[in-house]
Amino acid sequence: MSFFNTASTSTTATTAGTAAPAEKDIEVPEIPTDSISSLAFSPAADYLAVGSWDNNVRLYEVGANGQTQGKAIYGHQGPVLSVCWNKEGNKAISGGADNAARMFDITTGQPQQVAQHDAPIKVVKWIETPQGGILATGSWDKTLKYWDLRTPNPVASVQLPERCYTMDVQYPLLVVGTAERHIQIYNLTNPTSPYKTITSPLKWQTRVVSCFTNSPNSGFAVGSIEGRVAIQYVEEKDSAGNFSFKCHRKDQSPASKDQSLVYAVNDISFHPVQGTFSTCGSDGSIHYWDKDARTRLKTFETAPGPITATTFNRNGTIFAYAISYDWSKGHSGMTPGHPNKLMLHACKEDELKRRPKK
Repeated sequence: MSFFNTASTSTTATTAGTAAPAEKDIEVPEIPTDSISSLAFSPAADYLAVGSWDNNVRLYEVGANGQTQGKAIYGHQGPVLSVCWNKEGNKAISGGADNAARMFDITTGQPQQVAQHDAPIKVVKWIETPQGGILATGSWDKTLKYWDLRTPNPVASVQLPERCYTMDVQYPLLVVGTAERHIQIYNLTNPTSPYKTITSPLKWQTRVVSCFTNSPNSGFAVGSIEGRVAIQYVEEKDSAGNFSFKCHRKDQSPASKDQSLVYAVNDISFHPVQGTFSTCGSDGSIHYWDKDARTRLKTFETAPGPITATTFNRNGTIFAYAISYDWSKGHSGMTPGHPNKLMLHACKEDELKRRPKK
């Protein structure tokens, strides 16, 4: 456990309201030394947890004008693949390639191991149930485990059809995406047996699943390595709303208009209030979308490298994204000086507002 050198970690941005040019997104200083794998804001305050391939989790406090202060750093014995917070926002939890999940108590400054698998833990998610908080961990050992952090052993372990690649929760919905395009849907009132198992509606490997927020009907988005996103409702009665669309593609040449360069969709984040969502990809682009109006709301300026992870803060006023190498071009793409940045975007209401349905 060590603290950042807090003297040099704050940055300032032009305060809103001044006649500044289009406000630039703010770059966070003192960031990880290797690619950023995962981002999560606390549900209680503007604290951002950042997991990295440099084996560490860093916690930052984000101020009103986007200035950040490094608050804590703690380590795994391998790359960190996922981060989340408990409901109270006083404990950050991470899963890593050391087959362990670790919890960091921000009041005591102490990390401790809270979960164990037989292979890397790809995803950690906090589940707030009527009976209390539970940690869910999804691993490449093909299991999903539930942990009550007051006891050392899992309260339940579920066999998955394949390695867990991605997982998301909006109680009582939990969705797991695995290798070989399996998607398992759980109703957390019965957490040990899947409510439904489907094959991904997309033809290629699943990169990310993300549950709808602020939606009357339960569902999730799926992103694949083939520059495509599917919107999928859980219940058969809503299936007329299922559709997929292409994104994160480029033309071979400006004249060709063939969209033949195809990039992975690395992350999908739903806005906590509006229910609209972002996608990001290996092409360095970020887009905001409205699934109900089936329209694109905004496109960011293309970044100088892949976008590996995105997240909104608890009330949707800050959007954080990481520009890092994602190994989409293998070893040859890992060039010296490849950008590694953590950025904060101040969300404007109109750029994420739902449009009237067509």
